[in-house]
This record gives sequence, C-alpha cells and structure tokens, in this order.
Amino acid sequence: VQLQASGGGTVRDGESLTLSCVASGFFFSDYSMGWFRQAPGKEREFVASASFSGGGKSYRDSVKGRFVISRNHAKKTVDLQMNSLKPEDTAVYYCAARRKTFGSWASHVTDYWGQGTQVTVSS
Repeated sequence: VQLQASGGGTVRDGESLTLSCVASGFFFSDYSMGWFRQAPGKEREFVASASFSGGGKSYRDSVKGRFVISRNHAKKTVDLQMNSLKPEDTAVYYCAARRKTFGSWASHVTDYWGQGTQVTVSS
C-alpha cells in the first residue's frame, strides 16, 4: 500500500496551492480519501474527505469555501485545491484513506497514511 503525496510548498497569504496524492496497493473504490494536517505542537486534524461512493465531500469549518477536494477513480488520485490560504493553514498535510466511511473521521481510525507534505503560508 502506498499513498504518495506531493505539491506542498511556501506561498504568501491569499495565494493558492494544490496538493495531489496517488494511491496504489489497495482497492481505491472501496476507500474514502481524505487530507489531514498537523501543525507544530498540535494534534493531527481532519481537513477534507471525498467518500468512496463518490457522492459526498466533507470539510472542516475553517476551510469551507476555500478548499476543494476531488478524486479521480481512473487515475487513483485525490487532490486538494487550497485557495485564499492563510498563515494558520501552515502545517504538514497528509493524504489518508479509510475503508467505506462517510464524512469526516478521526485520525486514529485511518487505515492508510501518506508521507506528508509541508505547506507554509507566510503573512
């Protein structure tokens, strides 16, 4: 099983960035895909998810209207388009997978994790 995340970087307040994750080694269509993030000294937190069935997307309140998650079943990818970035979005972002779930989920019940990619937003 592998989740390969990419796309992190350093941007300024208000700019955009897109994260991408490529999945392999498991049946992609059976898994909801999501993004979590962890800032220094803080717990890992849910950011967004796209359900295994393709119909549902969920976001944490602080990113609603700014972030968009999308998944491509043919390519086995999940992207996170992040717009109007703020300094408080600075964190390591992790691609995550959980089998047949809907909505958000707690980090400790995640089935698979990617390696993390750093996003830094300067003011």
